[in-house]
Amino acid sequence: MNSNWFKLLMKATKVKYGKNLLLKGVPIIFNKSGAKLTIGDNVTINSSFLSNLVGLYQRTIIVTRTSGAEIHIGNNVGISGATIYARKSIKIGDNTNIGGNAKILDNDFHPLEIEARNADIKEKIATKPIVIGKNCFIGCNTLILKGTTLGDGCVVGAGAVVSGKFEENSVIAGNPARVIKKL
Repeated sequence: MNSNWFKLLMKATKVKYGKNLLLKGVPIIFNKSGAKLTIGDNVTINSSFLSNLVGLYQRTIIVTRTSGAEIHIGNNVGISGATIYARKSIKIGDNTNIGGNAKILDNDFHPLEIEARNADIKEKIATKPIVIGKNCFIGCNTLILKGTTLGDGCVVGAGAVVSGKFEENSVIAGNPARVIKKL
């Protein structure tokens, strides 16, 4: 299905994207008023179940949830059925590939304190920026949590739950994720 019509909706919500954006299937891309969502040149976003044979559970979802949020996706990035959800900031470097069904979340979605959670106090939701370097590979079904920094050239194994700061050229795997090898 040709989803070039979706690019018109992206422009209407002030999503900025570069040359040769390829949408396979129809993603869910939402940019909150006052937020900043930029997508670089030569980016491919797979949202069709047949666009990645690892087996996508969902369409790609890219959301800035607050007016101050920022998502920056670099050039030559590939994304397959992933969720990228920012209340603060998520930056993804050039030439990075994000595997099927990965989740990149810079927040906890709900407050941790019982009273705040029951009262649904959005200001109490913990957030920390995420930075993913250049030339990284994020395996399928991974979870990248708030405050994570991946240096350039990192590889994250399938199914890893990642939190913390990792030096460049690290191979990271497990739950909780840890460095298992240096490249």
